[in-house]
Amino acid sequence: MKKLLHAYFATPLVYRIIAAFLLGIGAGIGSWLLARPLGTEWLEHATGFLSPFGTVLISMLKMAVIPIIFFSLVTGAASLPLKKFGKLGLAVIVWYFLTSLFASVFGTALAIFLNPAMKNTSSVSESLLAQAGQMKTGGGSGGFGRFINELFMNPFQALAEGRFLPIIVFSILFGLAARAVLENYEKEGKSSPVNLMLDLFDAAQVTSFKIIDWIMEYFPIGVFALTAVNFALYGTELFGPYLRIAGCVIAGVLMMIFVIYPLFILVFTRENPYSVLSKIKEPIITAFLTRSSAATLPISFLAAEDKLHVKNQLSGFALPLGATINMDGVCIHLPVFAVLAANIFGIPLGIGQIFVLVVSVIFASVGAGGIPGGSIFLLFMVLSNMGLSDSQTATVVALAIGINPLMDMFETACNVAGDNVGNYIVAKRMGMIETPR
Repeated sequence: MKKLLHAYFATPLVYRIIAAFLLGIGAGIGSWLLARPLGTEWLEHATGFLSPFGTVLISMLKMAVIPIIFFSLVTGAASLPLKKFGKLGLAVIVWYFLTSLFASVFGTALAIFLNPAMKNTSSVSESLLAQAGQMKTGGGSGGFGRFINELFMNPFQALAEGRFLPIIVFSILFGLAARAVLENYEKEGKSSPVNLMLDLFDAAQVTSFKIIDWIMEYFPIGVFALTAVNFALYGTELFGPYLRIAGCVIAGVLMMIFVIYPLFILVFTRENPYSVLSKIKEPIITAFLTRSSAATLPISFLAAEDKLHVKNQLSGFALPLGATINMDGVCIHLPVFAVLAANIFGIPLGIGQIFVLVVSVIFASVGAGGIPGGSIFLLFMVLSNMGLSDSQTATVVALAIGINPLMDMFETACNVAGDNVGNYIVAKRMGMIETPR
């Protein structure tokens, strides 16, 4: 037994996670097939038993991510001169906007070229129409309006509810205020008590990362449970009538991760892009398996610090912001269903309609929220801007619900890859890479 445990923990974590994912697919599809002769009651018991082992992994990551964001942003903002932080912040925001614009144009062009279609849309969407209607009434507002409205709120409420936008804003303001106080004390030649607070925050951040090290050892168990439950519930239906749509989204995501991002890295850093991608494989795989940019943040922080050697002053700001507003995968996913809607309902896509689609996708992606399935809510905004009626929109959203668990995995992996690539490129261009010890 000891030899088995030693061999297990001696195996690199990424290989254990991949093995757990593949075993989860096999167990999930096997359970789904067994449910036909044995009945759905057996499947409900099986998934009910396994589900907590998967959801607890996401819960643990979300438990750690809020203090990590807060402490990282405060210490990062306070450690840089105010002028330099302003330049870094502007560079990150501009980069995220440009990559979202590129991804939206690329996703729209790819969708038009591949021209997704589906047979028997009415029968496929019929069973999910009620769920689509509930999403519309309960999903709330998204897009740019939501982004502006959530910038400022009670910071303690934001921390308790895990609202990333107001946490980011308050943490940055708090850190900049601490820096301003420090600079005032330095001008007067005095020692500032703010240093004690920042030392405490720095210690809290390091301690939070130690918790992440422990959580990582649980990853294979959580991944197996998440994957098995996902495929047990949906089985081969995840691939059936949706094959062409899935192909469009997956092709776009893979091209972004393995072609477009490497080109960005090569052009802006003059480095081997696939060496950089190899260093961020853990965040990408984690995003793929958990379907949550927010839950992946702790792993992105570890990769930025240990593998890419990006200074915490930058990654502590860029990565949480990216998990909130930088959604390149969403910018590829949404145009596919928009073009599908145009094909189903005979809507001509001229230059004007394409322009509206691209702009709608960019602003909608800001409201994705970094949570599993967040892009589904955004379809209402995009399809409404295309002129679809409520019933037509509900039909397309119902179709999206049917394939969302699979698409969300690829979409989130692309989102997180974009965050980490952007963080590294800005760091390289702005001299924010630490020399490895």
